[in-house]
Amino acid sequence: MAEWRISGFREVRELGQGGQGRVVLALHEQSGAPVAIKYLPAQADHEAKARFQREARLLGQVTSPHVARLYRLVEGEHGTAIVMEAINGTSLKTVLAEHGALEPEAALTVLKGSLLGLAAAHAVGVVHRDYKPANVIVPADGRSKLIDFGIATPAGTTSAAGTPHYMAPEQWQRQPAGPATDVYAATCVFYECITGHRPYDANDRMALMAMHGTAPIPAEDVPEALRPLVTRGMAKDADQRPGGAAEFVGELEHRARAAYGPDWEAHGVRALATAAVALAAVFPLTAAGIGTAVAGGGGATAAGAGTAAGAGILSATGGKVALAVIGTAAAVATGTVTMNALPEGAPQRPVVAATSTTPAPDLKTINFGAFSLAVPKSWKAERSTERRPSGGGPVSYSYTVQVPGECTGEPRPNDPFLRKEYFCPRFEVLGPAYIRPDDFGITRERYRLQYPFHPSTDIGHVCPPASDRYFSAGEERLLKRELVAFGTRRAEYREWQMRCREDGPELTGPRFVQRVWFLPRSEIIVVDEWSTPGLAGILAKALWL
Repeated sequence: MAEWRISGFREVRELGQGGQGRVVLALHEQSGAPVAIKYLPAQADHEAKARFQREARLLGQVTSPHVARLYRLVEGEHGTAIVMEAINGTSLKTVLAEHGALEPEAALTVLKGSLLGLAAAHAVGVVHRDYKPANVIVPADGRSKLIDFGIATPAGTTSAAGTPHYMAPEQWQRQPAGPATDVYAATCVFYECITGHRPYDANDRMALMAMHGTAPIPAEDVPEALRPLVTRGMAKDADQRPGGAAEFVGELEHRARAAYGPDWEAHGVRALATAAVALAAVFPLTAAGIGTAVAGGGGATAAGAGTAAGAGILSATGGKVALAVIGTAAAVATGTVTMNALPEGAPQRPVVAATSTTPAPDLKTINFGAFSLAVPKSWKAERSTERRPSGGGPVSYSYTVQVPGECTGEPRPNDPFLRKEYFCPRFEVLGPAYIRPDDFGITRERYRLQYPFHPSTDIGHVCPPASDRYFSAGEERLLKRELVAFGTRRAEYREWQMRCREDGPELTGPRFVQRVWFLPRSEIIVVDEWSTPGLAGILAKALWL
């Protein structure tokens, strides 16, 4: 017997199937809008149907940009189905499996978005009860959404349903679930985002119950500034946790700002967007060929521009990148009639934000916090230790990008400041700590545009042509001075002829060229002393996030 399908929708592909139903990606025939349709199994019993209807009614009461929207509840003689917003993204579970631990700002961004979504549910008396990474979808704009209210209940309901790794102690004890139950699960997921592993892990359900009930909270693996969030959110006694998700958001904001500065969320959104875009080939709409362009972190753009301080290095290769799908108005489904929330007028195709192009097969994308570059796959980027301004503000990171080529020397014995990679082909992407070092408590020359870039306060300088022989270098003359493209922005470009110094003040060694791209407002310097092939063209195509 053929499976029942709702009329007025064209099924594109199946997204998943299990005991609670079948989920498909479909297009609304009149408008072309993409939707996700969840069909209840035909053989479902009365209890399953009641639970399915309850999910629709509960979801229909929740209005939040951080919760997948309900469009219709459809019931008839052939079956029951829910029509929902199709989110073009990937699950947080997939992001963590691919990238491991997230940057602290990105983990905080996930927690904040989830808490806002849960707060909207709590405001209408709904407890999710099954918050976990698989139920958080991260689209290309980096702003997560909650899905699957399949076992959600009115606050105060008693049940042991949930996912064991994230269940609060009261769930294990079959006590009533409340907003603090969701706060506990969200904090467990935050812990996993920031550490790369779950707070408690065991193959045995009874062992997990004991851990969640009595084991110490393993907060030592979390950055010190964020430990109070973990210890509060995962308190064994629900009364010791924040009273609800909305209250916890305020505490999160305070600690995030104190630890990472006022721009913490902008950096977090960029990092999360980059992590999602790296997996865009498996986005449901993208995989189905719906839409035409690539969006590299649209939400990050909205969140504001930043500096090289920010997200970690994440690479994306191949595949289409993301589609930012904007759905239509949500509706509240009550009773057993069809509630139509899809457009009935002019066709409304997915809105596509086109801000980047897919890297060629031999390229990959490297994220530098404020911007990304499509570079050869053989290039490798390493992020420096974070720097924090003494007076507060965004964390500053810098990056070294190693490129193929012959090294010209080895570190001098007993010199802790020179590493092997300094003697090999590379270029540097430097942040605010190199532009205003005094603000970061660093003893270093402040970069000045009228001079070549110098990494320290002394005359030490690696000589790329023969770094094993010459201990420093100095400038001979300015070769070029102009404004050049750096993505959609303009950079001050300087090209200096440098000469190596063997001993004493005289410049007697081989010559080389230092190229500097300086963006004063963005507080970014790119320095290349190894004549990196194609770098100027790559920087001209930079994508600002």
